[in-house]
Amino acid sequence: MKYLLMIYENEKAWEALPKAETEQLMGEYSAYTDSIQKSGNFVAGEALQPTQTATTVRVRDGKRLTTDGPFAETREQLGGFFLVEAKDLDEAIALASRIPSVRLGCVEIRPVIDFSDSMG
Repeated sequence: MKYLLMIYENEKAWEALPKAETEQLMGEYSAYTDSIQKSGNFVAGEALQPTQTATTVRVRDGKRLTTDGPFAETREQLGGFFLVEAKDLDEAIALASRIPSVRLGCVEIRPVIDFSDSMG
């Protein structure tokens, strides 16, 4: 089953980290990504640009509305994700607990709906 591991962290806290700590975390991310690629769990993963680059889109009464920035102000922002293949939620939790930023923020795990069987 596929799970989306959404990485939330405080952008301001991340930006305030000393360069050496940022480099260490990026090295840990590289090692983590390499390990889940080798184990066969990796499907996809990306880091996201900061929230100030976001655009939120809504359509109301047939009119498209766009807003600069994220939908809501929060203390933690979505900073990236991994899409993984795991046998069950326990394995997904184990994978999420190894993501380096889990020490700074949190990782939300969401199972992905597989529509392939119903779209015959």
